[in-house]
Amino acid sequence: MQEEKIERLIEMFRTLPGVGYKNAQRYAFSIIEGSEKRAKDFCEAITEAKSKIGFCKECGNFTDKEICTICSKRNRKIICVVKEPKDIISMEKVKNYDGVYHVLFGTISPLNNKGPDDIKIRELLARVSKDNVEEVIMATNPDVEGDATAMYIAKILKPLGVKVTRLAQGVAMGSDLEYADEVTLSRAMEARRTI
Repeated sequence: MQEEKIERLIEMFRTLPGVGYKNAQRYAFSIIEGSEKRAKDFCEAITEAKSKIGFCKECGNFTDKEICTICSKRNRKIICVVKEPKDIISMEKVKNYDGVYHVLFGTISPLNNKGPDDIKIRELLARVSKDNVEEVIMATNPDVEGDATAMYIAKILKPLGVKVTRLAQGVAMGSDLEYADEVTLSRAMEARRTI
């Protein structure tokens, strides 16, 4: 009986992305060996986040309000388009961006039966019109689906007179050229700029 409860806890941790059996086991033992208060606080934090965190009605970001802090305080003339809400957390590491975001909740992927109507493109177009947006920055992943989605959205927005840009892609700072693949080097060459 005792082993079944431990295994159930391990299996629950294994349902998290990127958590294998060994890490799940470590997490389970950490909870078991920790204090009762820590276990209760952990459970409470999960339950509270699940019940109180939703999506911003403007951009789709995670928030506990109807409109997220970013949408309520930032420049609405620039929209950075991302695939998922968690991408906003990564983009916010760029401290000099003062625009807002738009979450697509996916990308165009014919292999997965996901077309333009299955993601939040219509909502993006409505925001562009409503807020007289000047620039849309495409920050989808640099893969086939991300590129296809960026190109599709750019094709729709250009006739509206909206500037559409794509994040530069290339060699990461601090990396060695000898380890970069030809696609990365090709994109770095295309995205070069004057110094």
